[in-house]
Amino acid sequence: MTAAMTDLDLLGAARPTKDELPDIVSTSLGHAAQIATWSVDRVPYEAGSPATGALLRVHGRTTDGANWSVFLKVLQHPRHWARLIEVPPAFRTDFVNSFPWRAELAAWEPEFLGALPPGLRVPRLYQLVELPDDRVALWMEDVAISDEPWTVARFEVAAGLLGGLAANRCSADLLAACPVPIGYGLRRYADGPVQGGLIALRDESRWQHPLLATALARDVRAGLLELAPRTPAILDMLDRCPQALPHGDASPQNLLVPRGEPDTLVAIDIAFQCPLSFGHDLGQLLVGLAHAGQLEAAALADIHSALVPAFVEGATRAGHPVAADDVRRGYVGSLIVRSAFTSIPFNRLADPAAANVIPARLELTRFIVGLAAELRGD
Repeated sequence: MTAAMTDLDLLGAARPTKDELPDIVSTSLGHAAQIATWSVDRVPYEAGSPATGALLRVHGRTTDGANWSVFLKVLQHPRHWARLIEVPPAFRTDFVNSFPWRAELAAWEPEFLGALPPGLRVPRLYQLVELPDDRVALWMEDVAISDEPWTVARFEVAAGLLGGLAANRCSADLLAACPVPIGYGLRRYADGPVQGGLIALRDESRWQHPLLATALARDVRAGLLELAPRTPAILDMLDRCPQALPHGDASPQNLLVPRGEPDTLVAIDIAFQCPLSFGHDLGQLLVGLAHAGQLEAAALADIHSALVPAFVEGATRAGHPVAADDVRRGYVGSLIVRSAFTSIPFNRLADPAAANVIPARLELTRFIVGLAAELRGD
């Protein structure tokens, strides 16, 4: 078995032993295999998730000429997060101590697996390795992803599956067994990254930058300043909504479409495993691609209109009818708290690509703020 030193450096503490990698590869192929060569590729990602320490693809050939590839994700304690400094000091200690960085492991627990509706699955997990210093290596299926774009119809399918997942995870006994209270994950997020966004929102010097000294930016900022005082009431409203255990980070990037399986979605990056309002997952589903610069804000209105009916249909199909108004409140309220104040990347103003990124994010934020009108009177 051979590998370049740079590959070993990429793996760091997750470097497998001489016995571990052959076992992982054999499991992935479904038969005993001997490794001839292997290498490691870094998978690009924005360091937005405090729990993501590394994303790597490990691949090679066996001695009998077969190609193989597995995906390695390293989870980490949030104290290792590169952007921790963006969390205001007053909230930082609590954020670090309370952030559920191991929540993703729930994806392979019997309760979660048993709640997946037909058409939704998780990657095969080949091996879980506890690493030093509060890190975990997850060796899993490398899902070959379809390059077909997400259409409104695809969003409807995803929303229906998320509705079915919520319907299968909303029993009183299941919610009562959760070790943290209703809304805990979203409130911790509101106490962490959202507070950083609010500080930037109120900082006049930030808004003197040429990219933020525009009519669009002024309009967005005015809307956010009006919305900010409503956030505590929105959180309280969300706690009164019907509750379920969600996916927790259901952006399209975390609902993979396997090549050759157009009717299946593969759920990854499970998060926020605490009782949250029905419809919570729809927020990240809506804005995930726009946040990544892969969807224009102008396309969001049609997608938004399709999500709640599809979610309700999915929940009903799973045996738990839910009122559309309850889903709408849970969806829009969660989206506002989670994304309205964090979508403008102030930390990227010096980036050469900022001239493209900032206007697009402002348009996205304006759309999110506009949805707040749907919560008037709730």
